[in-house]
Amino acid sequence: MVGLGLDADGHKRLTTGPNFLLAGGSQETHDLMTEKAIKINEKLKAMRKELHEVSREEFDDIAHSVGLRSEKPDPKKPEPKKPDPEEPE
Repeated sequence: MVGLGLDADGHKRLTTGPNFLLAGGSQETHDLMTEKAIKINEKLKAMRKELHEVSREEFDDIAHSVGLRSEKPDPKKPEPKKPDPEEPE
């Protein structure tokens, strides 16, 4: 698993562990990413499975159970219109 925190507070953060590498983010974001990665590993251990042994659906279920959510676009929902840089607001 790779986690990338896009918010920043001037510090550089990098954390590795079994099955994960986390980079960036504010202290709060980085701590949340670390917590979720550890919980996913705990769930895998409870299932007696390794990360490479679970299907995408199983992984999605595990991720959801630790508080992560999918960011898949809804095909029925139109994308928000981005402002045209040429047009004044």
